[in-house]
Amino acid sequence: MKANGKREGNGGEFLRYIAGYLAGGALFLVLIPYGLVRLSQLDRIIAVEFPEFLAVRLLISLPAFLPGAVFMIWSNIFLFKIGKGGPAAGFDIAISPPTKRLVVSGPYRHSRNPMVFGAFSMYFAMGLFFFSVLSLAALTAFLGLARIYLKRSEEKRLLRDFGEEYAAYRNRVPMIFPRFRPKPARPS
Repeated sequence: MKANGKREGNGGEFLRYIAGYLAGGALFLVLIPYGLVRLSQLDRIIAVEFPEFLAVRLLISLPAFLPGAVFMIWSNIFLFKIGKGGPAAGFDIAISPPTKRLVVSGPYRHSRNPMVFGAFSMYFAMGLFFFSVLSLAALTAFLGLARIYLKRSEEKRLLRDFGEEYAAYRNRVPMIFPRFRPKPARPS
């Protein structure tokens, strides 16, 4: 919707999707990884040792990176196709169109925030790849801040938009780290 209450044309909504994915991509796929690389370079200055062999570093980091990449892509597809919205929203500012339907299938049946899980897994893999104590410490802080943000902003918006449907979903599905078995039902 535009500020005057009229609907945007399809062209405007399409441009908002593009803007949302460009903004999200710039932040999560360029700026944050760049920061982690810079932190890993500081580790070398303070003499933290790491394996020199590329194959060893890949063997250590790929098991975290690949599931993260899968969750990032999978969750974006489900958000777009089923939720009919985009991921770029925060602090009550929506760049891409907000979701019109609550998504509880696909990666969202395992985690309420599979994109956050995917990004964290990929960043964790980068920290392992570079064997960077500083990067891993920064990620711990990032995860703590992400949890606070998700509770105070994202969950409030989802409760406002989807009400009891979201409240029930929130009670069954973990916030970030996936659970692949259903939560056991409480005895009546």
